[in-house]
Amino acid sequence: MPHAPTDALVFDVLGTLVDEPAGLRSAIRALGPALDEGRVEQLLMLWQQHVEREQQRMAAGERPYAATDFVDREAAEAVAAAAGAEDPAAVERLATAGRRLPPWPDSVSGLALLAERFPLLGLSNASRGALLALNAYAGLRWHQVLSAEQAGAYKPDPEVYRLAVTASGLPPERLMMVAAHAWDLRGAQRLGMRTAYVARPVGDPPKDTDRFDLYASDLADLAEQLERERKSA
Repeated sequence: MPHAPTDALVFDVLGTLVDEPAGLRSAIRALGPALDEGRVEQLLMLWQQHVEREQQRMAAGERPYAATDFVDREAAEAVAAAAGAEDPAAVERLATAGRRLPPWPDSVSGLALLAERFPLLGLSNASRGALLALNAYAGLRWHQVLSAEQAGAYKPDPEVYRLAVTASGLPPERLMMVAAHAWDLRGAQRLGMRTAYVARPVGDPPKDTDRFDLYASDLADLAEQLERERKSA
């Protein structure tokens, strides 16, 4: 069955366009010279588990919504305590590490290429302040960027994806959600958006039961597939 043409692309940011674990590792290493790589990985897992647990608690109504600024600071304090770190400057740098995450090698050029053909919207769980700093640090360029903070929820809550629908003025089926996380794409699908999975080393790969519209190895591959779609429409 023919699908509606894609009129705009909606991009996840953390993990899809920037390497979040790499940025966090760098900040964790700065807590102290005694941390070997095995310990750094343990502390990174502690951070990730805290963030995931607290976001799940918010989704379940067990905790009021708190933006990533607050949750990241909680995670940083837990990691610093576990590492025995006492340098306030290092702890502060860890708490704000989400504002200094390196882009994947193809992110900047890929967005520039796609922006020649589509309006681009960023849609991230990161707070508005964190997104402003991160976009500048990583060199990410958008036509519009949206934070889940505006919905008072985290993806995959449908209200977050609805932000993109409202901002674009387009029906969901004319938007394509692009992400390296299958759980994110499933959330977009539930609202009727088209979906494109882009493979990243830190992403959540699709399951055999997932059916996304496009599967791309990188952003250049995504651009090529979208161009083929346009010509065959």
